[in-house]
Amino acid sequence: MPRLQVRARARERKYEINIGRGLLSNSGDLFRASLGDEAHRLVLVSNQIVFSLYGAQVVESLEANGFVVARWLIGDGERFKSLKTAEKLVHFLHETKLERRDGVVSLGGGVVGDIAGFAAAIYLRGIPFIQIPTTVLAQIDSSVGGKTGVNLPGGKNLVGSFHQPSAVLIDIDTLQTLPLRERTAGWCECVKQGAVSGRRLFNQTTDYLKTRHPTELLFSTDLEQLITSHCSFKAKIVAQDELEDPTRRDSRSRRILNFGHTIGHALESITNYRRFRHGEAVGYGILAAGEISKNLGLLDESELESLGRAVGLCGPLPAATDLDVNTIISAIAHDKKRTAGTVQWVLLEQIGRPRIVSGKEITSSLLRRSLRQAIQAK
Repeated sequence: MPRLQVRARARERKYEINIGRGLLSNSGDLFRASLGDEAHRLVLVSNQIVFSLYGAQVVESLEANGFVVARWLIGDGERFKSLKTAEKLVHFLHETKLERRDGVVSLGGGVVGDIAGFAAAIYLRGIPFIQIPTTVLAQIDSSVGGKTGVNLPGGKNLVGSFHQPSAVLIDIDTLQTLPLRERTAGWCECVKQGAVSGRRLFNQTTDYLKTRHPTELLFSTDLEQLITSHCSFKAKIVAQDELEDPTRRDSRSRRILNFGHTIGHALESITNYRRFRHGEAVGYGILAAGEISKNLGLLDESELESLGRAVGLCGPLPAATDLDVNTIISAIAHDKKRTAGTVQWVLLEQIGRPRIVSGKEITSSLLRRSLRQAIQAK
């Protein structure tokens, strides 16, 4: 079937990101080509909802290509992205007798991909891993770049590793069954990447969002091209800074992809990962980082308004006006991106011009004011 491709480059391997419609039925052919003839067993990791929709189709294609497939399902939501879940999965990989040339396949969103990738990274010191992302957020962000991990009670993604996939298959038909909130979350991540990439990707993103009905997906070549553009941008950033060097502060450091995430992660943490989808929290984080940028004198009011309109196009965000600003700030203090005890913020000088700023440059009063403005904006 016709498909678009992005070639990703990492230290360990190069891999292809295949993007198109109706690709699930061809997944076995693609994965056999990626893993080689010596791969025999695969563990397919998913959740009950996604597996009930697409699992049989994927398993049939894999088995038709000579793979022995075992399935392992996790609960739905960030609270299942834990060390306990990862431990159970690693035991299952052992019980299934996976060997070094066998592999793990992730079928689902970012939580499924992070858990499956982390287990693949630590089992037998690393076995092949393949991504089949089924949400907008996972397709344009978490499935590309090799970050895997789990949450701790004190913060998000505090335990993890870099483990690049052997292949990524993006079938945009899977977005047809995506709940509205998951679409909103994914569009917020698209806005985030557009904001740090440049005016071209930002405009491509907002132009698509303007043409679709708020509660519907517009399936067209524009959607395929949009997903491809985002994957290409992410792959280029990763190729330049795969391990997210903490000493880099330039505008193409992998750290720029954390725009909106410092506050987003804090919102998820203080609500026990139950109120916000990840991208929804990032939506608030984008607004707050924009307010901080403006209040520091970095970002023009017109650019902040552009950010606000873009987030508004993504869809409604859960209410946050009841959340205590001091509690949010306390959670920010546990951000994993701290360097020398200081939070490193990704801010904007303009759309497409990110800037990494030390938390020492942001006063507590400015941070409080910016948070209130962002929360009240929605």
